[in-house]
Amino acid sequence: MEGRNREQRVFSVPEKVTGGGAVSYCWQQKLGNYLAVTGTNRAVAIYDRHGEQRDEINLPGVCTGMGWDKDGNTLAIIQEKNGIVYLWDANSHKTTQLESGLRKVPILGKHTKKIICGAWNSENLLALGGEDKCITVSNVDGDTIRQATVRADPSDIQFSEMKTDERSSIGEATVSVIVGKKTLYLYNMNDPDNPIELAFQQRYGNIMSYRWFGDGYIMLGFSNGFFVVISTHIKEIGQELYQTRDHKDELTGIAMSLELNKAASCGDNCVKIHDLTEMKEIYAIITLEDAGGHLDKISWTDDGQLLAVSTQQGAVHVYLTKLPVLGSANGTRLSYLTSLREQCEIEFKENKTWTFGDTEFLFEKKSSCYSLIALD
Repeated sequence: MEGRNREQRVFSVPEKVTGGGAVSYCWQQKLGNYLAVTGTNRAVAIYDRHGEQRDEINLPGVCTGMGWDKDGNTLAIIQEKNGIVYLWDANSHKTTQLESGLRKVPILGKHTKKIICGAWNSENLLALGGEDKCITVSNVDGDTIRQATVRADPSDIQFSEMKTDERSSIGEATVSVIVGKKTLYLYNMNDPDNPIELAFQQRYGNIMSYRWFGDGYIMLGFSNGFFVVISTHIKEIGQELYQTRDHKDELTGIAMSLELNKAASCGDNCVKIHDLTEMKEIYAIITLEDAGGHLDKISWTDDGQLLAVSTQQGAVHVYLTKLPVLGSANGTRLSYLTSLREQCEIEFKENKTWTFGDTEFLFEKKSSCYSLIALD
């Protein structure tokens, strides 16, 4: 059963702003108050959750990577021209520059060719994958903890925890990585001599993205439109717990919100949202009539309130997927929240809608004559 298109578009960043072509973006960790967007225009634009541009960081070269710290206080940006790291403070809106050569941890020699993916785990271990088809895990001092070889180029390396009968003292002890866009390689650091490589049906196409969730489950999206869920429990490994074809022509990205208990895939000209407790049901469909081409990536804020979708032409569209339940009634009058800045008030045959500038509602109380609304 397919759900209705219930999600509102909050704002869009057009391709003329990003320079067109490949675009990258990332939500502020935890709070999700800011969205950093960059393209081929050698600049990073910072937008608030209503689509107002709050700042712009001009760079000497095209941005090659950016990310927020775990608390969302600082955005780090690197670019192609030199080794300077740009740090944008979310509280002061000031940008500082850090010479990346100030403190280097020796990882030279671990890889003989270009490093193409990497990830940290919660215990500050660093996993790297290179064009030399080698996977390494190092500690913060640069010491090699584990090393493995794969059959093709690795991508999208992640840390998580496999579903095992005995829990690991290390915590996130499993390194997962896409190999040659066809298989998913699982390397358990507690059992390094027995890695697992999972292959999938050829008709699915290439692995585009994957996400860990729940008790050792993995959700994968494939280029030919397929959406698959597997378990990493040794008794279930290799079995598909759920499979559907979300998109007829192509799937380009997947996202997950544990806060909403929802998963989403994007492809063709739409986004399909599933409930994690009942994957067969499609909770909602967002159709992008004005996408102007193929969709690309998809990402939720940590609170699940906003969902961003980018296109391969360089645009980013943001949708409201969760609205705080906020309303009040008195006698024959009812008022309730209809968007982040809009309240609707109803009294029998009257229907009044109020919009409040750049602020969001915090709470509302009604008396017989008045509405009291607190704004952020």
